[in-house]
Amino acid sequence: MTATTSTPLPSPEAPPRFRHPLAAEWTKLWSLRSTPLLLGLGALVAIGVNVNAARSNAERLDEVPEAARGMFDPLGTAFVDPAWQLLMVVAACVGAVAVSGEYATGLAHTTFAAVPDRRAVVLAKAVVVTAVTLVLGAAVSLVSFGATQALLRDHGGLSLTDPGAARAVVGSALLAPVCALAGMAAGALVRHAAGSVVAAIGTLLLLPPLFQGETYRWVKEIGHLLPLTAWEALVRDPARPVLEKYPVAVGEAWAVLGGWAVAGLVLAVLAVRHRDV
Repeated sequence: MTATTSTPLPSPEAPPRFRHPLAAEWTKLWSLRSTPLLLGLGALVAIGVNVNAARSNAERLDEVPEAARGMFDPLGTAFVDPAWQLLMVVAACVGAVAVSGEYATGLAHTTFAAVPDRRAVVLAKAVVVTAVTLVLGAAVSLVSFGATQALLRDHGGLSLTDPGAARAVVGSALLAPVCALAGMAAGALVRHAAGSVVAAIGTLLLLPPLFQGETYRWVKEIGHLLPLTAWEALVRDPARPVLEKYPVAVGEAWAVLGGWAVAGLVLAVLAVRHRDV
């Protein structure tokens, strides 16, 4: 009797695990020369604006009467609007280009051929973008707070244990990843680098001024649903009276930031899954 040998059939290729698209998205993000340049310059300029504001205020406070110094808000000096609006622009651009750039270069065809599960691709991209922008936001927030309060140490400079300080630092750190996820949603919907950046910046920065009036409460309530307005409520000094007719509650502000992060991720996943490349 002749023994027969059977050749084992090749096993089907195992589907890629989540760590594979995660590593790929990390490589793609940092392979762009513009990424570290944009993040680094954005962080330096934002910190510089805050520090310059603190230095100017410290010099001016040396010349004003002692009674007038009680009106000064040292917490607000660490979170000057132009600096954090710039940070919002940087984060939104990183998120938007991370998605729209793949469609502009045609890399999306290769990506989805290697990983047919588009949801895994978007989730991996979201994890990478969120992690990078969270580090960016935390670095700018902590350095800005520490440097500005050190400059104001003779004029009521604060520490993280003072009321409202930790909340302002954490809220400012989270602002960057929230805007980055909003940018990802814009990139997935528009699929054009310049168009997605304009859409993200317009939504995040140009809409809030349209809902600042207090004549109609419903107008103000719509403005409360925007990230910039929520952030402004989180960095407000709790020891100072609120002069607005319809102020944003702290709990509402946290909910708005969380809602924008979730909505941005969901929109990006749905837009990529249900639209052709």
